[in-house]
This record gives sequence, C-alpha cells and structure tokens, in this order.
Amino acid sequence: MTQPHPPAAAVLVLHGGRETGLGVPPPAPFDLPAVRMRPFARGLRGALPGDVLVRAVRYGHRGWNGDRADPVHDAVRALDELRRTAGEIPVVLLGHSMGGRAALAAAGHPLVRGVVGLAPWCPRSDPVERLAGRDVVLVHGTRDRVTDPADSRALTERARKGGARTCLVTVPGGDHAMLRSAAGWHRLTTALVAGMLDRAPLPGPVAEALRLPPGAAADEGTVELDRVLRPGGPG
Repeated sequence: MTQPHPPAAAVLVLHGGRETGLGVPPPAPFDLPAVRMRPFARGLRGALPGDVLVRAVRYGHRGWNGDRADPVHDAVRALDELRRTAGEIPVVLLGHSMGGRAALAAAGHPLVRGVVGLAPWCPRSDPVERLAGRDVVLVHGTRDRVTDPADSRALTERARKGGARTCLVTVPGGDHAMLRSAAGWHRLTTALVAGMLDRAPLPGPVAEALRLPPGAAADEGTVELDRVLRPGGPG
C-alpha cells in the first residue's frame, strides 16, 4: 500500500542473517530471519501515527561476508532512496542480530536519528565514531547463545565515550530469537522507536541512561527490562 503523502519520519527494519553467505535470501515465506521481524514491524505500524513509514530493508546476500559488509550497503541504499523520495526526515534503524550490526554501521547516514539493536552482533573491533550524536539503545537477553550480551554492554560504553547517547536494556533469561518474554521485547521496541522519533516520551530509565555523561561506566547505562516496563512505563 502506498502512502497518500510523503512520510514525516521512518523506521527501517534490518533482520538477521549469517556471518558468511553470498547467496540471495530465499523468498519471503522461507526467509526465517525476515519472518522473525515481521511482528515487530506490524506492531510499529499499529502503534505509530500514519505519517511514520515502517519498511523492511531487502538484502542482496544472506551474509555479512567479512570486509564486504553487504547488509550495510543495503541499508545505506535504502536510506539514500528514502532521502530522495521523502527528503530530510528522521529515521530510526531497528536491527536484529546481524541486522543490528548493520544498523550500527549505517548510523552515520545523515537521516539517522537513532538505532535500536535487538540481540545485536557487536564485535568489539567495530568502530563507534559514526554513532556520535545518535541515540543508541541495545536490548539483549542474558541467555543469548548466538550473540554475546557482554559485547553489547561494551559497545554502549565505548559509543558513549565517543559522543553517542546510549543505553543497554537486559532481558533476564531472554534468548536470541526473542521468544522468551516476547511481549516485553515488543512493548519495549515500540516505546523506544516512538520515543526516538518524538512520537511519545521515552521510557524514564532509558531517558536517564541517554543523559549520562561520556565517562559513565557501563553499569550506569544498563537497566533491566522489568524496570523499564514496570507500571508507569510504556504501555
């Protein structure tokens, strides 16, 4: 469905993938990483005003593929196309796993206001300079066995020192597929995206973390999901 007017803001959704894989992703019903993100996109469309576009980024390859960093180029192309069609609108990048890494890497694009990374792949060798001036909230389950929550914790601290506004939300017992505490993952994601786009207030504990000074320790910018979602938090 096409929108009657150009969007005033947008969310680009980047799904997970593989460390290596030059093949083209399978068709939609069989692309499981993409299918996993559909409920998040559907929830955002239902919660955000009609002038906010929610669009999935299409990948040309299934994997990251080392220095090629293929999904980053796909994300940047999607941002460039959005800029051509809608102008200088604020964008939040929402990425899961490999898509989280791609979102962080593409965050230097002029349209990007913030990044929400769900169980992101965050190698400690990845640079953080492009995150300066952005809101970056990573959400990671403590029982993730695919990507390391300690790497997300380290990235939020490094990026804060580099000029980003960062927060890590931990999901006790949460897994990589975001199936445990699924309702909490979805509620939090919607609240974070809406807050970054100024469509609603950010959850209080997250907003506090984003205001921390650059030298704040990782612990200071880390909050558990239950604290964010307790009564009085996002609906």
